[in-house]
Amino acid sequence: MGQPPTSAAPRVRRVVVLGASMAGLLTATALADEADEVLLVDRDTLPDGPAPRTGLPQGPHAHLLWSGGADIIEQLAPGLPERWLAAGARRAAMPADFIILTPHGWLRRTPSLTPYQIVCSRDLLDAVARRHLLTHPHITLRTGTQAESLTGDRHRVSGVRLRDLSSHTTDTVTADLIVDATGRGSRAPHWLTALGLPSVQEAIVDPGLVYATRIFRAPPGGDTYPVIALQADPAQPVPGRMASLLPIEDGRWLVTLAGTFGGQPTAVPEEFEPFARSTPHPLIADLISAAKPLTDVSLTRACNNRRRFFERLRSWPAGFVVLGDAVAAYNPIYGQGMSVAAHSAAALRNTVRRHGLPSPRLARAAQRAIGRVVTNPWEITVNQDIRFPGARGKRPTLTSRLTHGYVDRLSRTATDQESVARTLFNVMSLSTPPSMLFNPRVAVKVLHGPQRPSLPEPPLTLAEKALRRSPSAPPPHHP
Repeated sequence: MGQPPTSAAPRVRRVVVLGASMAGLLTATALADEADEVLLVDRDTLPDGPAPRTGLPQGPHAHLLWSGGADIIEQLAPGLPERWLAAGARRAAMPADFIILTPHGWLRRTPSLTPYQIVCSRDLLDAVARRHLLTHPHITLRTGTQAESLTGDRHRVSGVRLRDLSSHTTDTVTADLIVDATGRGSRAPHWLTALGLPSVQEAIVDPGLVYATRIFRAPPGGDTYPVIALQADPAQPVPGRMASLLPIEDGRWLVTLAGTFGGQPTAVPEEFEPFARSTPHPLIADLISAAKPLTDVSLTRACNNRRRFFERLRSWPAGFVVLGDAVAAYNPIYGQGMSVAAHSAAALRNTVRRHGLPSPRLARAAQRAIGRVVTNPWEITVNQDIRFPGARGKRPTLTSRLTHGYVDRLSRTATDQESVARTLFNVMSLSTPPSMLFNPRVAVKVLHGPQRPSLPEPPLTLAEKALRRSPSAPPPHHP
């Protein structure tokens, strides 16, 4: 008698995620229960704890995770937001724990608004996320490895060629799905044209932003100081200069300065405080004048807004998806990059669950869903940044200019009306769509405008004022 027939080995469902920054980590986690194997690839050797790495040049600067992103991350990776807090991050309520100078005045620190932000260094965010997320049994991390090209054709991507940066050897990994989360430096447009697809449409809005960051030792009592954000008015015919101060873990203050064309900061330590004093208010300059600097100045110039419209290609290969900064990279001052990445990872997971990994329709549907996720944050960001003097990019349409006027009045009203401020923060945090700004109840309040005079000075408590005006600090300067 012949041998009984043997059943074929079950097919392994494999995903490769390129890039192990926040977008890649969240994507790997989102897909770990949908696949048998998730290979997470990064060209860097990742640090064991909170430390800088080469592949994240914007890492030293201020990073704030909005509640709209944190809530999605809790769904993707239950317990991660709490682990950030346990490691030293802070949950800062909006706007009670913030001192915010908008282009239209100081926001009042009313309590109990729903939105919040998780405040800490980017190094801590990434280190805790790696420690928490990479324990999943389906996720394997491969570092010191660079993606060279895709394999397959214009109809389907079947795998990715990887180069080991130590041995300089290459190998090809096949997969049901390749996800590019390599950030601003993504080579996805080149890879797609190499497969025979058309060029990807791209939009850039560049106000010339340069970011400079330095970390200081917080004085006694300074570890619970409010987050400070001093915003520039893009409607003014002068370069925009901005500053933020974040009380981060280990009793430190992270101070980030930013400037547009004609008003950019430098990496010279002696110029850091004078630049802070040239921003719309001297509060941050006063605070750091007596604080001990712990680092040199970190400078980053690649801060323009750039969007690639992958979803607009008439044909799209099965088996390949792009997300994160590789799709849309924003001016970091709006703090939306990580939240958009979280929403994109969730959209990808939902699409996988709807279609299944082997489906030829999966990648196209996922790329369109990601395109919808990035659209609203992109419009919010570029419609502001294009207004700075000398900004490069497509000029706003008449409709956009009319919208600017309404949003300016809404921002002015938010300095006085708590309900308007709540609506604005919910939209900025990606918790609600921008259409809520035009809700009739909000529009009526915007029509009437603020009912009280604007605050003449930052809304500081007595203890916060005392810290600003400590004996070792110079007297405050008011422009």
